[in-house]
Amino acid sequence: MTREPLRLPQAVVRALCWSFVLVVTLALAVGSLGEPAEAAAITEYLRLEVPAGMEQAWLAAERATWEPWLRAQPGFLGRELFWDSTHQEGLLLIHWASRDQWQAIPEARIAQVQRQFETQARRVLHQTSLRTPFPLRQSGEFQPMQTLMTRDLSP
Repeated sequence: MTREPLRLPQAVVRALCWSFVLVVTLALAVGSLGEPAEAAAITEYLRLEVPAGMEQAWLAAERATWEPWLRAQPGFLGRELFWDSTHQEGLLLIHWASRDQWQAIPEARIAQVQRQFETQARRVLHQTSLRTPFPLRQSGEFQPMQTLMTRDLSP
């Protein structure tokens, strides 16, 4: 006599999946609570003036200078670039494994890459002015507090 496999209602399967996600998330959070703030992951943010019509030039200059340089930095995890047409600004979110690794980068080296970025931006924009093509409006950092998962984990 063969037995039919046990079939759980879909609501129970979803509840089990979400419970698993919750347990893993809590375990990761508790694991990072004991770490000093300097060792936890951090996200740097930069807001730049990027006028309409110049966003592709900004991206091209970013790709040619900051992107390859950042990839070579210890602790660099990745970055996201956004453009806000209403405020004519770019937002960069740069993710670092730790604040210590990010802050260990010498200011002189950052200034050098920034000069290369500005030179590249002027070249793409066909500008001869020494004015910064994409001035910095604001910078700072975010520490992760919570991750929200919206992906449906049902089978």
